[in-house]
Amino acid sequence: MSKTLRETYRDELVAQLMKELDLKNVHQVPRLEKIVINVGLGEAIQNSKALEAGTNDLQLITGQKPLITRARKSVAGFKIRDGMAIGAKVTLRGDRMYDFMAKLVNIVMPRIRDFRGMNPNAFDGRGNYNIGLKDQLVFPEIDYDKIDRVRGMNITICTTADTDAKALAMLKAFGIPFKDNKKPEKETTSAA
Repeated sequence: MSKTLRETYRDELVAQLMKELDLKNVHQVPRLEKIVINVGLGEAIQNSKALEAGTNDLQLITGQKPLITRARKSVAGFKIRDGMAIGAKVTLRGDRMYDFMAKLVNIVMPRIRDFRGMNPNAFDGRGNYNIGLKDQLVFPEIDYDKIDRVRGMNITICTTADTDAKALAMLKAFGIPFKDNKKPEKETTSAA
């Protein structure tokens, strides 16, 4: 029987991170707090079926019923009134969070088109990481023939890390591939 990501983190990655980050106490090691998946459904203003389709996709992806997010104030330019349904979100914790993280690293990221690694600058300064996906088709649960339109989503990985460097080390240990930030040096040609 293979280990889950949670068991791997507890048994192997905690010790590895303590050594790598030079931490004295096990409770200082950063850990996942929650994962929030957010889908903007602004087209639900004109098309009432868009809200239902978007929430169904999100429910298939996460295995949890999404919460409908509503507009906080009216915006005449976007034809939005206070209280209109404009999005959906899911907050994952516990085993579902670790299962989603494993699926994200092992199945979803390899399916992203033109993938060259995640951006290491997408941290918020407090150890939380944001991932923007352009379409929901990278998830294996979504059937290509049954979607009405391609929708993007934002995935926020909230950690207990107090710095971005600690969170980066933890996410690298989980297996998230980050791209190198180093720009290739230009070759200097000597003019004769």
